[in-house]
Amino acid sequence: MLPYKISVLVFVENRAGELLLIERTKAPNAGRWSPIGGKLEMHLGESPFECAAREVGEEIGLQIVAERDLHLFSMIAEKAYEGSSHWLMFLFRCRVPIDALPPHISEGRFGFFSRAALEKLPIPETDRQALWPIWDRHRDGFVALRADCHPSQKLDVVIEQVLPGPSAGVAA
Repeated sequence: MLPYKISVLVFVENRAGELLLIERTKAPNAGRWSPIGGKLEMHLGESPFECAAREVGEEIGLQIVAERDLHLFSMIAEKAYEGSSHWLMFLFRCRVPIDALPPHISEGRFGFFSRAALEKLPIPETDRQALWPIWDRHRDGFVALRADCHPSQKLDVVIEQVLPGPSAGVAA
């Protein structure tokens, strides 16, 4: 029986629209680039919004108000990630841009990257196949999905709900 973990990822951008990523030093995803985030402090009853605000403060030193500065754009249930655990992940877009790279932390070093540059970076394969396409299509709306990530099978992603963003269907 695999353990179930609950986490958040927070997508932070600079004013040029580049994404802030961390090259992780710890498992999972050691040596690979990903958005900032971490696990919920479940023993404290922490909500995903509280966790996202805490992680933004701890990892990049940006103090935000969760209810105002975060947009929840996805919830993903990953089954058997790397064959070691199940994950329930909440993906947030931070509405507050940052201007400079944060200093290195024990969890890794930071970099700003255009969306196109991500294709050349070492990132988790599930991020390449599922996470970044979710960002591309749903960052202003909401999508819930599940992904079977068992290493012996092809990644299987099932969309369970989609809510369009505020500008969907509005003529320019």
